[in-house]
Amino acid sequence: MAGLSDSEFNEQVDATLLAIEEAIDESGADIDYENVSGILTLIFEDNSQVIINRQGPVQQLWLAAKRGGFHFNYDSASEGWVLDSDGTPLFKILNDVVSEQAGEAIYLD
Repeated sequence: MAGLSDSEFNEQVDATLLAIEEAIDESGADIDYENVSGILTLIFEDNSQVIINRQGPVQQLWLAAKRGGFHFNYDSASEGWVLDSDGTPLFKILNDVVSEQAGEAIYLD
């Protein structure tokens, strides 16, 4: 996998965070969110949180949830973020942790 330039990396992260915000809005799920300095925090009814942020030095997107932490690399072939350990797409993991913390099935795409 070829690395992205810093500007390409930041563009991909920004686009992904915006896509997550839009997916939450479209889902109708009761999830609040705030994006401050490129750190997207999802806040659930029970005040638990999922935090998604960029890690520029290693060009990764990190997701922290009750279940644990996940590190994603950008995959140019699929044009998306994939789990660094096994290639699972970001939105698959995100749907799992969001549904778990919301206590209901939520599908973000």
